[in-house]
Amino acid sequence: MLVKDIMTRAVKTITPDTRLQEVASIMCLNRFSGLPVVNEEGELLGILAERDVLRYLFPDLRELMEGTASIDFESMENEYKKILPLKTEELMSHSVIAVSPEIPILKAVSIMAKNNFRRIPVAEGKKLVGMISLGDIHRAIFMKGFTGN
Repeated sequence: MLVKDIMTRAVKTITPDTRLQEVASIMCLNRFSGLPVVNEEGELLGILAERDVLRYLFPDLRELMEGTASIDFESMENEYKKILPLKTEELMSHSVIAVSPEIPILKAVSIMAKNNFRRIPVAEGKKLVGMISLGDIHRAIFMKGFTGN
């Protein structure tokens, strides 16, 4: 089975100019842990994951090395509203790993496992054509084993 056989083609995307308030709404309401960032031509530019947003709020390494006793984690949570006006481009990961729609699904799993991803963009060249998740792959293998097709 190939990635193109089971990938999600109708992918919710954001642009570098999308405000974090809209991104947070999309993520929370749809239970997405990340969204692909594309330009007007549909080219994949990056990913904005929940961990990118939370990492922005988290103390830097120096603060952690000094110990967590002096860090006010409660007030850090309250800082969340201050990041909502930021744009996606300010927090997104620019180094994107994507898979081809023409590779076997288990090869996609190996790439995802190596990078500790639960989902990965599917691209033809620079153009985003879909997304695939571990759940999609597991479901496809289960159905094939269950139905024999």
